[in-house]
Amino acid sequence: MSRSHFPVRTRIAGLLAAVLAAVALTTVPAAPARAAACTGTSGVTVVVDYAALGGGVQVACAPGDPATGIAALQGAGFTVTGTQRWGLAFVCRINGKPTAATEPCVNTPPVTAYWSYWHATSGGAWSYSSSGAGSYNPAPGTVEGWSFGAGAPPSIAAP
Repeated sequence: MSRSHFPVRTRIAGLLAAVLAAVALTTVPAAPARAAACTGTSGVTVVVDYAALGGGVQVACAPGDPATGIAALQGAGFTVTGTQRWGLAFVCRINGKPTAATEPCVNTPPVTAYWSYWHATSGGAWSYSSSGAGSYNPAPGTVEGWSFGAGAPPSIAAP
């Protein structure tokens, strides 16, 4: 390589690094697709209760007709992490909670600290899911609930 090409490549590399740094600074975590309950049968409402982790409750809408509970959770804008051993068959983190320092997500989470999965009709009572979120097909107009802890339903009524 001749010395005359080095400054151009260095400048290009520097420019690329600056662009990547700017993108990293402006990237924000995934926000819910619609930060409110769905209306009518226009989608599936998703409720995520972080209360046991020191947070609040988020409600969002997964537009359309998501094929699974996982698709509804992701369609509402939540990031989902499964376990290393079982993948998304066991939801270990939603939007990075609990942290990796608290739960490494290798195997299934303990029964005292896991994301429990719930269903409801709008305004109805929560019902613990007997199916995994990867195989359950929520109907448009229904509500999916996620609550962290020892299996208690979300702390708010199904919107």
